[in-house]
Amino acid sequence: MIASRLVITSGEPAGIGPDLVIQLAQHQWPMQLVVIADADLLQARAKALNLPLSIINYDANDAERITRPGELCVLDLALNAPTQPGVLDKLNADYVIRMLTRATQGCLSGEFAALVTGPVHKGIINEAGLVFSGHTELLAELSQTEQVVMMLATPGLRVALASTHLPLKDVPNATTAELLEKVMRITYGSLQHQFGIEKPRLFVAGLNPHAGEDGHMGREEIDVIQPVINKLRAHHMDISGCYPADTLFTPHKLKQADAFLAMYHDQGLPVLKHMGFGQAVNITLGLPFIRTSVDHGTALELAATGQADAGSFHYAIQVALEMLEARHVELSA
Repeated sequence: MIASRLVITSGEPAGIGPDLVIQLAQHQWPMQLVVIADADLLQARAKALNLPLSIINYDANDAERITRPGELCVLDLALNAPTQPGVLDKLNADYVIRMLTRATQGCLSGEFAALVTGPVHKGIINEAGLVFSGHTELLAELSQTEQVVMMLATPGLRVALASTHLPLKDVPNATTAELLEKVMRITYGSLQHQFGIEKPRLFVAGLNPHAGEDGHMGREEIDVIQPVINKLRAHHMDISGCYPADTLFTPHKLKQADAFLAMYHDQGLPVLKHMGFGQAVNITLGLPFIRTSVDHGTALELAATGQADAGSFHYAIQVALEMLEARHVELSA
């Protein structure tokens, strides 16, 4: 195992993010986990959950420190205002952005080996006057990355998205050959270099019902998507499509493909979340560092109740560790 740090952002302070990192602290981990959060918030939430928590102040000079169950290494970041479980506060929207900014800076500098993000509430951040469409877009901006790809994964299925948080009416115009080529190259390369799959197989969905029905229900498949697939196949990439989305995730294709590319958010993710909700992870491909995340929201109604399930957080850490190991193996080869 690589001796380094993994940084965790605890997410919206009024939601279940703080609860989940406290649950994570009850387990032994093979590398140092550093949680960015308000230390007083974590102590108060641990008391509400009746869980033991001993906070270890983060020391940048001690990368080898492995915490024991019940301990949590915390990079203390003060809230702007006191928070109440389940109650959003615009005053703390900036706290969430500061948390993500600090984590990204640490990943870019090599201070942290990977980032795992807890759930945030986009609405309250935008309500506070801060432009925020999601983790994926913010991390790309902070790292000055031109193009990133959102992928969700659960055991047995990986789904990447050509577009992310767009209104459905904007998807066709956004589905350009230039975008698709970048997305397919990033996805294919990440399968090789971050997942350790030497010869990955990527299956691509069409945009329209029945993949356009030979142009009778739309020409995006003929004019845009298929030419990109053909171009990349000529460069020896094993990419297949366009497949009708309604038959893309059949058991036969699940066995054949290492990943699937959906054209828009709700084309691929309902299938994945049905298959693995609670044990799925959001991965940002194309960044200069590894980033994974939980697949759920802030669940305000569950904050401080003890009913929040940390399964997705566990899986997000597991996938980040596996990606680090794959990268280590590749660099050692």
